[in-house]
Amino acid sequence: MAENGEEKLLAVARHIARTLGQSDDTMADDILQIFSNFDGRFSREKLTDLDDPRPSAPLQISLTSLDRHISQYVASDHPIWADSADSTAFLDSVDELVATIREWTPVATADKSVAACLVRADELLQQSMFRLEDEFRSLMVRGAESFELSESTGNLSFDSDDDGDDDEGGMIGNGEEHHQIPVAPPISEYDIVIDALPSGTINDLNEIAKRMVTAGFGKECSHVYSSCRREFLEESMSRLGLQKLSIDEVHKMPWQEVEEQIERWVKAANLALRILFPSERRLCDRVFFGLSSAADLSFMEVCRGSSIQLLNFADAIAIGSRSPERLFKVLDVFETLRDLMPEFESVFSDQYCLMLRNEAVTIWKRLGEAIRGIFMELENLIRRDPAKAAVPGGGLHPITRYVMNYLRAACRSRQTLEQIFDKDSSSSLSVQMCWIMELLQSNLEVKSKIYRDPALCSIFMVNNGRYIVQKLNDSELGLLLGDDWIRKHNAKIRQYLSNYQKSSWNKILGILKPESSSSSAPNAAAAARSMKEKLKLFNLSFDEICKTQTPWAVFDEQFREELKTSVTKLLLPAYGNFIGKFQNIPEMGKHPDKVIKYGAEDIEARINELFQGNGSPAGGGRK
Repeated sequence: MAENGEEKLLAVARHIARTLGQSDDTMADDILQIFSNFDGRFSREKLTDLDDPRPSAPLQISLTSLDRHISQYVASDHPIWADSADSTAFLDSVDELVATIREWTPVATADKSVAACLVRADELLQQSMFRLEDEFRSLMVRGAESFELSESTGNLSFDSDDDGDDDEGGMIGNGEEHHQIPVAPPISEYDIVIDALPSGTINDLNEIAKRMVTAGFGKECSHVYSSCRREFLEESMSRLGLQKLSIDEVHKMPWQEVEEQIERWVKAANLALRILFPSERRLCDRVFFGLSSAADLSFMEVCRGSSIQLLNFADAIAIGSRSPERLFKVLDVFETLRDLMPEFESVFSDQYCLMLRNEAVTIWKRLGEAIRGIFMELENLIRRDPAKAAVPGGGLHPITRYVMNYLRAACRSRQTLEQIFDKDSSSSLSVQMCWIMELLQSNLEVKSKIYRDPALCSIFMVNNGRYIVQKLNDSELGLLLGDDWIRKHNAKIRQYLSNYQKSSWNKILGILKPESSSSSAPNAAAAARSMKEKLKLFNLSFDEICKTQTPWAVFDEQFREELKTSVTKLLLPAYGNFIGKFQNIPEMGKHPDKVIKYGAEDIEARINELFQGNGSPAGGGRK
C-alpha cells in the first residue's frame, strides 16, 4: 500500500509539473527541481515522465537543467573564480555534464534521440571548456601579477649585472598601464626555486586542469599554460642580455662581440638550467598534479623555445670558425654545457623532452670536435708560417712565443682537453702536444737556415729552445710532455751551443795554438815572425767576432752571462798562454807589449759586450 501511495504522490507531482509547465519546458524543469529539493522521494529520476516512451527523456531533462546552470556562468562578464561559491558550482555542473555524457555515450549507437542529445551535450561541454580556458588564463595572469607585487618576491628578479633599467618591481615599459612580467635581480647562488604563483592560485588552476584533461581538452589547457609561462622565461633570458640570434647571425658577428655573447650565454645557461627550468618543472607538476602527461607536455612547451635558443647559440660556436684564438671561449661553452648535462638529464627527463636532451648531448660532442679541429688548425698555422725575414740578432721568433704561450694557457684546462682527446682513440692530449712541439721545432730549424752565419743560426735555435724550456717549467704543459721529452730537448740545446762555439771560437783558438819550438837562429826568427802574424790575425778575427756578435740577442739574462763566462773560460787561457810565449821570445826585442793590442782584462771586457740585442722579435718585448 505504501508503494501505491508513493506512486500516487509521484504521479501528482508529475501532473502538477506538466500542467504548470506545459507551455515552457524550462518552467516544468524548475518545478521538478523544486520538488526534488523539497523531498528526497521526489528525485529527478523518479519524477522523470515515465509516460514519455523516448529513452532520451531523462537525458533531455538533465541537459536542460545543466544548460541553464552552465550557460549563466559561460555568459557572465565577471570572472567566475572571483567568488569561490560560483567556481565550485560551475565545476560541479561541469563534472555532472561530463558524467552524463559518459553514462549515455554507450546508448547513443542504438538510439538516434540519445545521439542527438549527446551532440547538444558536447556543444555545451565545449562552451564550458572555452570558459574554463579563459578562467585558467585569467588566473595565470592575475596570479603572476599578485606574485610580482608581493613583498616576498622582491629579491627574485633576473636582471643582468650591467642592466641599467631603473624600473621598479620588474615592470616592462615606462608606464603603469604596461603589462608587467615577473623577472628576477642578480643572484649568486643556484640553490633557490622560484614560486611564480601563489599556492591558492595553483590549487585553482589544478582544479580547472583536471576538468579540462578529463573532458579531453588537455592540450588546450597545456597550450594556455605554456603561452603564459613562456613569456616569463623569454623576458628573463632577455634581461640576462642573451639575444635571439640565428646561427648565420652569430657567424657574421665580429669575434669580439661573439666573446661578449658567450659570457652572457654562460651566465644565462647556468641560471636557466639550475634555477629557471627547475622552477618551471616544479610549477608544472603542481598545476598539473595527478596529470603527469599534461605536466610533461606543458613543461616542454614552456621551456622548448628558451632551450633551443641556448642550444642554437652553442651549436653556432661549435660549427663556426676554428681559428686558434677562439679556443678559450669555445672551451668555456664546452665546459658549461658539460657541467650542465646532469641538469639536462634531470630537468628534461620525460618523453616530450627527449629531443632537447639528445640535442644537448649532440651539440656538446660537436663542441669537442670543434676543439680538436682548432688544434688541427694550430698545426696548419705552424706549418704555413713562412720562413721569410730573419729575427734580428737571432732572437726569439714570434711563432715560438705565440705557440708556447698558447699551449701553456690551453693546458690550464688540461682535464677538459684530456676528456676531449681521450674520446678519440687515435690520439691523446700528451701525444697531441708532443706533435705540435715537433712541428714547432721543425719550423724553427727551417727558419734558422735563413741566417748565413752558422754561429747566428745556432744562437737562434738556442734562444728559442731556451724559451720553450722556460715555458715548460711549473706548467701543465711540461707535465704532459714529460721529463724524458724535456731532457731530449735540453740535449738539443747543448748541441746548438757546441755548434756555436765551434763556428765562432774554434777557428780563433786554432790561431792561438803554439808551434813546435826550434833552437836554431833562423827558425827562432821565423817563429817570432809567425807568432807576430798570428797575433795580428787573432786581433783581426777577435775584433770581427766582437763587432758581429755584440748586437746578437740572448734573451735569458742568466743564460747570457753563463754564455759569456763559458766563452771567457774557453778563450782567456789559450790567449794568456799565447801572449806569455810571445813575450818570452828574444827576437821580439825589448818592447813586445807594443804589438800586443789586448790584455787579458781587455779580452774579458770585450766578451762582456757581446749579445747586447734585446732578444725580442720585432713588434714587442718577450712575454
